[in-house]
Amino acid sequence: MKKEKTMHELCKEFPEKTYRELEKYRDADRQEEAQQIPFTESQNKQEELEPISTGVCVSGALRKDRQEINWKARVKELEEALANALEVNESHHKINGKLQERLTEAEEENKKMYDHLDKQVQSARKAGM
Repeated sequence: MKKEKTMHELCKEFPEKTYRELEKYRDADRQEEAQQIPFTESQNKQEELEPISTGVCVSGALRKDRQEINWKARVKELEEALANALEVNESHHKINGKLQERLTEAEEENKKMYDHLDKQVQSARKAGM
């Protein structure tokens, strides 16, 4: 069995490769080495009864299923949160529109009062005050 190279040795041997590429290289070596390990007697008997699937990790598959379920639940939560946020946004738009109308009315009233008071001041000045 050959000695597995450390990441440091691989970096020295292949300085142009990234860490991720070196990990893939090292994983490929591990897979090749695992394929060369012969089955034990009990594994051979098990193979006769029920074929052993290579490359399948039951706990990994279960974890993947659980993560998929968690993601589906998370997506549903996010969709509900988005729907609530859109509803609040629409409500704020309506309220903002009403406030904008009231502001416009107040500005118009203010202008009318200013014009009225300006006329009174002008007429008082003409009268000699």
